[in-house]
Parts: sequence; C-alpha cells; structure tokens
Amino acid sequence: MATEVFKSPLKGNRRHFFVQTDLDMELDCSDISNQTFGVHELNFPMEQSCLTFGDLEFKNDLNAVRNDNSPFFLTRNNILHRSFSSPCLSPTGKNKIHQQRNRSCPIEILGQSDSFDVLKPVAKDIIKAMKLGIDPLPVQGGLGGAYYFKNPTGQNVALVKPTDEEPYAPNNPKGFVGKSLGQPGLKRSVRIGERGYREVVAYLLDYENFAKVPPTALVKITHSVFNVNYKKKHLVTKIASFQKYIHHDFDASDHGTSSFPVSAVHRIGILDIRILNTDRHAGNILVKKLDENGRFDDQVELVPIDHGLCLPEALEDPYFEWIHWPQASIPFSEDELEYIQKLDPIKDSMMLKRELPMIREACLRVLVVCTIFLKTAAGFGFCLAEIGEMMSREFRAGEENPSELEVICLKARELMAKMKLPSPKSPMGDHSEFQFDIDSEESGSQFGNGFLNTHSPVSELEEYFEEDFDIPASISSLSSMSLKDTKFSETKQESSYSTSSSEQQLPASVIFVKLADMNEEEWAFFLDKFQELLCLAFEKRKSLTLGQKQRQRLGTSCQF
Repeated sequence: MATEVFKSPLKGNRRHFFVQTDLDMELDCSDISNQTFGVHELNFPMEQSCLTFGDLEFKNDLNAVRNDNSPFFLTRNNILHRSFSSPCLSPTGKNKIHQQRNRSCPIEILGQSDSFDVLKPVAKDIIKAMKLGIDPLPVQGGLGGAYYFKNPTGQNVALVKPTDEEPYAPNNPKGFVGKSLGQPGLKRSVRIGERGYREVVAYLLDYENFAKVPPTALVKITHSVFNVNYKKKHLVTKIASFQKYIHHDFDASDHGTSSFPVSAVHRIGILDIRILNTDRHAGNILVKKLDENGRFDDQVELVPIDHGLCLPEALEDPYFEWIHWPQASIPFSEDELEYIQKLDPIKDSMMLKRELPMIREACLRVLVVCTIFLKTAAGFGFCLAEIGEMMSREFRAGEENPSELEVICLKARELMAKMKLPSPKSPMGDHSEFQFDIDSEESGSQFGNGFLNTHSPVSELEEYFEEDFDIPASISSLSSMSLKDTKFSETKQESSYSTSSSEQQLPASVIFVKLADMNEEEWAFFLDKFQELLCLAFEKRKSLTLGQKQRQRLGTSCQF
C-alpha cells in the first residue's frame, strides 16, 4: 500500500491522511488524535503494516511526521500475503466525503518550495480544462503510465506520471506488473514507486535552470483517466510527478548531434554527473527552436527530461550517451567551471531533505560522492567526456568491471576498514535489511564490508598508485566473480514523449560498492580518504598524458 500525508484544516489536533492502495481503495483516516496512528477505520491490523517515511519506520507514534505535504509510505510486513483479487482493507463511509473533497480540488501540489510556484498557473489551466470536459491523453510509449494533461484550448501543458503506474508497479497499465511498491525496479537501486520524486530532485538541483530541466513537482491528482488494475475504472486520486510540458520539434535521437551547442551539452552532462543518471540517452533530450531553413540557430535549446532513474541507492553504472558526442571533448568554459565550483553537495543534501524528506540517505550520499568527483575532476582540467568515462564501467572478456570512481571508493572503504572504526550501522537503524534487500534480489551477490567480491578493483588501484605515490599496499585479496550470463542489448532508446522506451534495454546492474551501510563517523572518514585518493588518482592520470598528444575526438563535419 502506498500512502501520502498532507496538511488539512481539521478540527483540534486531528490530521488528515490520504491513503492510496494498490487496489485503489481511497480511505479517510482522519481519526488521528494526539499524534497516534489509528487504524480501526482501515479494518487492517497494525501488526501487519509498516509505516515508513524515507529511511525511518514508525510504530504508532507520528510525532516525527512533519505537518506539511510530505509523502510517506504504508507498506505490508513480510508476514502479510495478499493477492490482488482479495482486498484486506475496507473503506468507510467517510470515503465519500473524501472523494467529494478531491473533486473540488483535483490537483494539489505537494511541497512548500517556491520553485513550484511556476506550476500553479499550469494546474489552474488544467482544472479549467477538466471543467470544460477536456480529458487528458494517455501516452502510448514507454513501460509506465503517463498522461498528457491539457489546457482549455486543448494544448498539452503537463506530463503526469502516477507513482503506482511505474514499470512493475501494481497499477501499471501496460502489463508490466508483478512487484510491490518499494521493491527493486528496472534498476536494482531504484525502488518501485520512488521514481516520481527523483524527477523532482533533478528539477530542484538544476539551479538557475542551468540545464533547462522542466519545472516538476509531486502532486495529488484526481481523474478517471488513471489506470486501476483488477477493479472497475472510476474517479481515482493518485500521487504523481507533474512536469510542465515542453513543446519541441523533436528529440536528439532524430537529428545529428554534432550541431548541438557545446554549452547545452555541457550543462546537461554536468547535471547527469551530479545525479549519477543511469538513463541519459538521446531520446530523453528534447530539441526546440529551428530557423526557417531547418538549421539550428543560436537560440536552439536542449531540454533534458525523464530523470526517474537518477540518484540510485548505490553506485550503479551510469549511461551517458553524450560521452560519444564531440562537444563532450571540448574543455569547460570559465562560466561552467565557476558554476561547478560553486556546487555544494552538503547544502544540496540539506535542501533535498527539507523539500523531499522522504528521500533516502543512500541517495544523498551518492549525490555527495558524485558532486565531489565532478568538482575535483573539473579542477584538474578534465573535460566532460573524460569525467563520464571515469564514472562508467568497462566490459572485458564478458565481465563487468568497476569504474575508476568505484575503484577509488573501494580503496577508501579498505582504508576505513583498517582504522577499526565501530561496526557499520545503517542510517535506518534496525531496518538495514529492508534498506538493502535489493542486494539479495535476483543475480546479485552478498556484500562484505560494503563491496562486492571481484578480482580486479582494489588490486588495480594498488597498481595505479604504488608506482609513484606512498599508498599502503597491504590489502586483502578479493576473489573473482563471473558476469558471463549477463545479457545486454544496444538498440535505439526513446523517451516517454516518444513511441517507445529506453527502459526495455536496461540491464540488471551489479553493485560493486554501496554507501548506505556506514555510520556517520565512518561516512566522514570515508569522504576524507575519498577526496585524498581522488587527487592522487587525477595527478597520476595527468602525469601519464603529460607530453603526449591528446587523442583527437572531433570529426571534420562538426559545427559549433
């Protein structure tokens, strides 16, 4: 069951909770007095449920829940087994009152950030269109549910993606079901039902609209167009990402990329590196503004969309298609370097916790590591393509090998382990097993000290450093792991704005190193060693290329 909480002007200390289940039962749980969670209206035993808020878990005390629009989840414990055809919740008569309230306010933006103000006129136009009988249009492409909502003139003004219609989610409209909310999704480190707030993360982190991410927010939205499996369709309220629709000419996969402005490619790449985007392909970069002759003018814009697979809970293999574009090999401009150096991952994490308090600590740690990597690499003069390559994995002899970023993280963890710090404890406390039940799914192997057993990463890093730098060489040997059975495909990928989806090509990625199992002391020590090792690695990399001619990456047909 997925549930969202939002502020409601009820009498006294009573607070209103909107509950959205995978059976589309909307229940009015307004009998919450003195901050105690009452479940008698749901006809659902409390011992069979688990109320979570990001990494936190509550029993029957909601004092820690903020009095605003912050979402949280009500999930089933493992002891509860229920089929889709056998509902174990019973709505009350108050549900009718709640539905009437939804009809009067069909769109409610969840969150207090001023960044969402630009979406308020869009929501008002959609409400007017609803009253005129103008219905939204389902998006045919992609694996998840998505809908174009229109203004009174019938133009698309917003793209809405319900969280319970994501691939494998209970109400997916395209047959990709079979898992519960909170389980690993298309990417093992991105849970089902949590892609929506990642879309918002990309928008909030795009300071000054540097990369042109469209305005995005989480909303509570009511309409009969939404899909509900195993029940007759009716007016339904859902939590969804709500993104301003960008009118465009085509996406980047429909045109030669060599003519794109260097700055536009750089800005998208900078964002992708910060958020470890695992799905940046040409199909989710929109292209707008052409001149009359069909050539790009100076005002062309590239608009990045589809960020639901960013900020995984562990270091995954990113996918940066722009690595192979000639613009990525051109050095950063002074303005771009200034923007990069002003980035503060600690402040970014605090901002995201404030605006999206359901975000997991593991995701924030990935943001910190990747931003530090970007800032340090840019300071050493590496270009966008070089940084992206250092973050990407290689496949040799049918095996997936960790990236240079992951190798450095592994070495930092080795140094941390030698300090004999207190045993790792998950930020979730007693619920660390749930935090990374991802690790035990499917083809993954169990971790030891936070990294996956493989033959190469730490030994390679030793060889990388020991020739010129004073780095301890006595580390434990690691056994090998074969990934020969892993299958990959290289087919054209397109965005949810188009007719097909890149999601069909996403492989199950191995996790070599994770960050969530460190306590605060270990995390601080890890970051110190990580930054030290980064500088050593970059100095070594620079020395290897000193005096050598840089590889020419630009073709004669490139025009900037």
